[in-house]
Order: sequence, then structure tokens, then C-alpha cells
Amino acid sequence: MIDHDKTAGATRLLEQLQRSQAFHTDGAAGVERELDILRRWQSARLARTHADLLANPRYRPAAEFFLDELYGDRDLRQREHDLARIVPVMSRVLPEHVLHTAALALELNALSRELDARLTRVLIAEFAFRDRVDEAAYVAAYRRCNSYDSRRHQIELTERLGRDLQVIVPKRFIHAALKLAGTPARLAGLGELHRFLETGFHAFRHMGADAETFVATIARRERAILEQIHAGHPRPLELTDEPGGYAELAGD
Repeated sequence: MIDHDKTAGATRLLEQLQRSQAFHTDGAAGVERELDILRRWQSARLARTHADLLANPRYRPAAEFFLDELYGDRDLRQREHDLARIVPVMSRVLPEHVLHTAALALELNALSRELDARLTRVLIAEFAFRDRVDEAAYVAAYRRCNSYDSRRHQIELTERLGRDLQVIVPKRFIHAALKLAGTPARLAGLGELHRFLETGFHAFRHMGADAETFVATIARRERAILEQIHAGHPRPLELTDEPGGYAELAGD
């Protein structure tokens, strides 16, 4: 008997995988070097904005997972190549909600790269961007792109992915499955994919019940920055009205 929810999850995963692969083929054509520079700069900005999360031992693994694996400048082509090989197997052995979470992660990364490629092209065409990112030019190009709805959706995907991981991590059978799959995954050439899944799982498991606050904190801050850019704030990448640090919120 076919599980239609799992079929839908596998289909969505394949769609997002194809979207990511299309980006690598066409989406960044001609601006690969500048896009890498931009993404490294944005990764550093995210690390500054969320420095308290990175400094807190309880939340550091999850913060690194989000900043490095989902928003960072890591080359994901090997992981996507692995996924293309293993999706038929995944659709048979993994629960639907795990497939859904994997598809969300791919969608978030694909959307982020598409938006950043557009931003890179505007920076090159209108602000002479080549080797370094100027913050004022970055903000001006961001406003010129006028992609606010897509950027809001990017933040919403982050929240949804965080909520999905919260649901998945308490399930013992998933922990056992990832542990058992480690050696076979490496032998099958799927080590990068397995590392990604296991890193996300353990990062959220490490936080326990505080995961919800962690995700809400990232989303609140990124929304505030987005709306400051939209509103014409003179220093929109600074959060002057941010309440006490995350460690304080968490009671550490």
C-alpha cells in the first residue's frame, strides 16, 4: 500500500532538489566569485547579530547549524548529489515528516541563494562590487532589489524548519536510525548528507525545550533588520532596540 503523504513528501523533496541543482547550473552563472564573497560577508553579519547564541554552550550547536549549514557559504553540491542518489530509498524508509523537513531545508537554501544571486548582480551592475562588500552599498542594493516578500518568506521557512526539527528530535527511533546509518552512509558515499542530518538532529536535541525560544529569537531579529531596511533606517543592520541577550532570556 502506498503512503500518499510520503509520496507527496518525496515529490516535494525532489522538486526542491531540482531547484537547487538548476541554481548551480544557471542561477549564479557569471557571478560565482562575487556571490561567494557576498555570502561570506552575510555569514559574518549573522554571526555578529547572533553572537550571544554562538557564545552560549547550550545554543551554540544549533546556532552553528543555522548559520553554517542553512545561511552560510558552504558548498552544498555534494550534499545535493548525495540526495539525488538516495531520495528513492529515503521515500521508502523515512517517515513523511522527516522528508518534509529535508525538503524545507532545501527550499530555504535554494531561496536564499536565489535572492543572494539577484543581490550580487545589482551590486555588480550598480555599485561596482568586485572584491569586498561595502555595507552602505549592500543596504542600497537590498532596497533596489525590493524582494521584501521573498525575504519575509525566507524567515518564515526558517521558523517552519525550526519547528519541524523540534518535533523530530524527541523521537528515539530517528536517533537510532541516524546512528545505525552512519557507517553504511559513508560506505555508500553519502557521508556529507548523513553529517548534515545528524548535525541538525543533535543540535536541536542539545537545546531540549529551549529550541522554541531559540528559533523565535533568530526570526524576531532577522525580521527587525528586514523591516529596518524596508523603512529606510540609517543603520538597519544594527538592532539598537534588542532586549537583553539570549543567554539572559534563557536564564543562563
